[in-house]
Amino acid sequence: MKSKKTSNSVSEETMLAHRKNKWKLLGKQKMLILMSVPFVLYIILFRYVPLWGWTMAFQDYKPYKTFFDQQWVGFKWFAQLFTEKEFLLSLRNTVGMSLISTALGYITAILLAVFMNEVRYLGIKRFVQTVSYLPHFLSWVIVCGLVANVLSVEDGILNDILVRLHLSKQPVQWLATQKYFWHIVGWTYVWKEVGWNTIVYLGAMTAIDPCLYEAAQIDGCGRLRKIWHITLPGIKPTIIIMMIMSAGHILDANFEMPYLLQNGMIQDVAETIDIYVLKYGFKLSRYGLATAAGIFKNVVNILLLLLANTIAKKSGEERLI
Repeated sequence: MKSKKTSNSVSEETMLAHRKNKWKLLGKQKMLILMSVPFVLYIILFRYVPLWGWTMAFQDYKPYKTFFDQQWVGFKWFAQLFTEKEFLLSLRNTVGMSLISTALGYITAILLAVFMNEVRYLGIKRFVQTVSYLPHFLSWVIVCGLVANVLSVEDGILNDILVRLHLSKQPVQWLATQKYFWHIVGWTYVWKEVGWNTIVYLGAMTAIDPCLYEAAQIDGCGRLRKIWHITLPGIKPTIIIMMIMSAGHILDANFEMPYLLQNGMIQDVAETIDIYVLKYGFKLSRYGLATAAGIFKNVVNILLLLLANTIAKKSGEERLI
């Protein structure tokens, strides 16, 4: 009996000691906690409070009625989504454009990061970094305006070059031909974001032990073999983490660019889920259907993120969660 009482008192003392240590730690980090309060409030206010609007997906929502007077319809709008041809087209377009942009973005960012890591002349390295970073700070409105001017049929520089070099007999209607649109979106994303995306990989490369390169040099390895056997394996965990994070954005597909570049001739391949939500929610006032489409997009993104994380975990790779 005495041993049991003694063990209980020891466990209680241990718990009290842990609690005191936690409060001491919180006291030491009170400035960090205070600094994080505005960000926590921002997340709550702009990320969680708007979730109240998701109730419209389960109602026959009428703006002139109060919340308690709305008619609840269950999963009616979710079922109707998959009978809407326009939604299925927007789903296809979103996945297609997102996959192209993601694939091109990853490949080009890694290649550019490797190139800048291998450049020894500091002037060239800084020049390439500056030129590749600058487009990131342009708004999508400006970028889409530039793309429209470059691909213009009348005075676009790309058509002018193709015609002058006799690579094309007549100007190509880039923004009026459906088969070109997804690729235009993908390469425009690369041009705008490739420099910014390399920052993460360049940061990962700085963590690679220089002794590995010296040992490879002694063994007679050239630059390509160093890249293949040291640099790429060294940034592999970062690549995996970035891929997992991208899996959670497959159904996002950049709202601004398709919306600003679309026209009647390419609408069937340009309308994404976000454009569908905007159209049905604000223009057609079908709030329930638009909200259901938005919920579907977010739920699928979360499931894809968890799936990618699970696959990475079972494969023994780095994981996000």
